[in-house]
Amino acid sequence: MKEGMKKYYGVTFLIGLGFFTMGLMDPLYDTYIPIFLSRFIGSKGVIGSIMTLDNIFALFLIPIVAAMSDKTHTKIGRRMPYIIVTLPLSGIFFGLIPFSALWGLTSLIIAIFLLNVFKQAGRGPVVALMPDTIPGEYRSEANGVINTMAGIAAIVGTIILARLMDIKINLPGRGPTDEILAFPIAGVLVIIATLFLFIFIKEKHRAEDKEEKVKIMESIKLIFSSEDKSAFLILISLFLWFLGYQGVLPFIGLYSKEVIGVSSGTAGLAAGMVAISYALFAILSGVIAHKIGRKKTIRISLFMLTIVTLLLAAHPGVSKILQISQTPMLLSFFLLLFIFGTFWVSVVTNSFPMLWQMASYGNMGIYTGLYYTFSQAAAIGAPPVTGFIIDIFGFYGIFLFASICMFSAFLVMGKVTKGESR
Repeated sequence: MKEGMKKYYGVTFLIGLGFFTMGLMDPLYDTYIPIFLSRFIGSKGVIGSIMTLDNIFALFLIPIVAAMSDKTHTKIGRRMPYIIVTLPLSGIFFGLIPFSALWGLTSLIIAIFLLNVFKQAGRGPVVALMPDTIPGEYRSEANGVINTMAGIAAIVGTIILARLMDIKINLPGRGPTDEILAFPIAGVLVIIATLFLFIFIKEKHRAEDKEEKVKIMESIKLIFSSEDKSAFLILISLFLWFLGYQGVLPFIGLYSKEVIGVSSGTAGLAAGMVAISYALFAILSGVIAHKIGRKKTIRISLFMLTIVTLLLAAHPGVSKILQISQTPMLLSFFLLLFIFGTFWVSVVTNSFPMLWQMASYGNMGIYTGLYYTFSQAAAIGAPPVTGFIIDIFGFYGIFLFASICMFSAFLVMGKVTKGESR
């Protein structure tokens, strides 16, 4: 196994540059967009509703563009034409986000809108590059590699760049202004990573590219009408675990600021704790799954996530009862998020390969799109629900909500029978 995967590590790390761009933008987006919106909007429920905008675009754009790329044939490949257009534009509009927040709510919404059009359109082709290149039996390990790249990017964004949000810069007409620097710097890094991806990854042309014509609706019908419901059950499971994850993620920065009382720069470190464990354990989670099985790895991780989110639900109440000061309260919160990330990456790393294992070369993009259809459907519904949960019950409610979702996904995954590496 080691020798077999060894020859794919180099190309997998290069493909991971595409994931690097997403990993760089997503945590900063999830942490600071709610903070920017809170300048103009008081209700967490309304903020959560606006935070679903990226997921609404993802729900439609990712499966459509991924399926389109299945049928695209150019000299630079079938995925690359979409990647080299959408990712640089994503970087540009990402860099403009904090400036648009200074101009007003309307300009901020417009910038968020344009960012998500290009970011979500590029995500499907980026993800589909890996299964195009890596044999099925090594995709858990390969997915671990590219998730490591995403984790490293998230560390850069949340641990390094987020600290720049506390630095004031002189803007014409406004003077010293903070909560700016991380976004334009991240935007430049996205453009640079895309250039490296384009230069060093050459998509392979296969003889069956033009022969294997797969109709989108026929593939989807096959998935849902098949006697074996494994693909459908995986999609339901990932809907549930993303419902829990996306219900929590947009609010951990606000939790850090409003409950623990830290600065904006320190608030970004909350997502950084997840990113660090994500990067450290992504490759290992793929190796473990290769040895004990993908399904078993995912179910163990989901059960542990159920426990960790219960502990997070208890965190604000226990801290108040014990009168824990700010520093130990922050450190204990970070520790729980680090543990959360350890098991979360095992779920994400191995669920995609389980779906890809059931796909063919011709409909790989369709399966990729369906993954995102279900995950983004969860991401659309979760933030408004958990935002209103915070308004009514406080922050502990969103972690309890996540725990219920993780345990439900654990139960559904028990019925899956396919998706292991051959």
